[in-house]
Amino acid sequence: MTEIEQIDYEEDGYVRDENGNLIPDYEMTIKLFDDGDIVSGTVVRIDRDEILLDIGYKSEGVIPIKELSIRKSVDPNEIVSVGDAIDALVMQKEDKDGRLILSKKRAEFEQAWDRVEKLNKDHQAVEGTVIEVVKGGLILDIGLRGFLPASLVDVRRVKDLRQYIGQKLSCLIIEIDRHRNNVVLSRRAVLDEERRQDRDMIMSTIKRGQVVTGKVSSIVDFGAFVDLGGMDGLVHISEISWSHIDHPSDVLALNQEIEIKVLDIDQERGRISLGYKQTQENPWRKKLGELQVGEPITGKVIKVVQFGAFIELPNGIEALLHNSEIQKIPDLKLNVGDEIDAKVNKIDEDRRRVNLTLEKKDSADTVAASEANPDDKKTVEKVEADEKPEVETVVLESSKNVKVEVKKVDAKVAAAPTPKLKKEMVEPDKEPEKDRELKLAKKKIDPELAEKIPPPEPGSLEDVLSQMKQARTDK
Repeated sequence: MTEIEQIDYEEDGYVRDENGNLIPDYEMTIKLFDDGDIVSGTVVRIDRDEILLDIGYKSEGVIPIKELSIRKSVDPNEIVSVGDAIDALVMQKEDKDGRLILSKKRAEFEQAWDRVEKLNKDHQAVEGTVIEVVKGGLILDIGLRGFLPASLVDVRRVKDLRQYIGQKLSCLIIEIDRHRNNVVLSRRAVLDEERRQDRDMIMSTIKRGQVVTGKVSSIVDFGAFVDLGGMDGLVHISEISWSHIDHPSDVLALNQEIEIKVLDIDQERGRISLGYKQTQENPWRKKLGELQVGEPITGKVIKVVQFGAFIELPNGIEALLHNSEIQKIPDLKLNVGDEIDAKVNKIDEDRRRVNLTLEKKDSADTVAASEANPDDKKTVEKVEADEKPEVETVVLESSKNVKVEVKKVDAKVAAAPTPKLKKEMVEPDKEPEKDRELKLAKKKIDPELAEKIPPPEPGSLEDVLSQMKQARTDK
């Protein structure tokens, strides 16, 4: 053996003994480390409660099962396999039994802290697997236990957090404290940034009146939110169905894919208003054609509100019976479920509204006066007496002359005090003709009193009453 070869052997960890023979330098092969150091080794055996790791020391290191992972109650075979090269932290170089105690969990913990602090400094997202659901949020394995609050899991609050178990999530670090071993994460911050970019693109390309496809992402009492591919638009409950619905869930379901029409775009507030019923056949056009103004119809009260009642017609259309119509019938009270007879008063096709009316019965006096001469403007006057029936006079107004015809008047009535007059105007269909003769309604008059009343002269009603008063005085 040459001198060069002898030097090479010595450099490769061999030394000569006292007899000059080459032997391994065992002190050079043994790694030097202290408690708290991180060492590398190879898994040589997996037991139920511990792992043996060869790190090049005089004996294998032992990793207790509780020091294998930050996860609880894990199967060691799911974490490592024989032959895997892993890092471990030295907890004790020698315990009471002379064993080297190691911890894979703590080694990952220290390495993870260095990595997490660097990501936080660079404002970059960290990825981790959801391993546990706790009160108020989720625990992620990011090399250490990171806490993700429930309110920051998604852009909207999630009711069931268990659906995220086993999923790998990308989150931003919003709070970090190495001394307290505390890391708080936010997945919502990552989603908001992604959606902001998508929102800008959608707002710049979408047009009013455009029909788009989306997925129902959330249902609330006042409507439904639809995901348009990175941005949510609102379908108000009034824009979901052509007919009345109590709740959006009566028509739509969560995660349902639907076609909607863009009704309005608010660029400043970043909001989009959508309509679902606009993509459905409008039943109003056909059903409105079945109705005619003035047509008698029977409907069912489905809702009573402050300003009236909504009536469901036989063809399914909802019509409004306003309070002003309900008050035409005294003591009329409507309840949900009542059936009522009415007439179609007004149809507004553009606003899709139908108004109903209730017929008002005219008073007997007004009807009688109307039947007497519907073409003239009339004033019905009633003379109120204490003992005898009322004397009714019908005065037809003329532009010039008044002609009064009196035949008989009861003596007691004539002697009564001057009557009080009540007048009720009845609107005519047209103006009365000029110079029409006016007549006093014919009544029976006492013969003796009649002889003392001079023949009537053309004049006003006041002249006639004056003559009657003078006759009573003379008697």
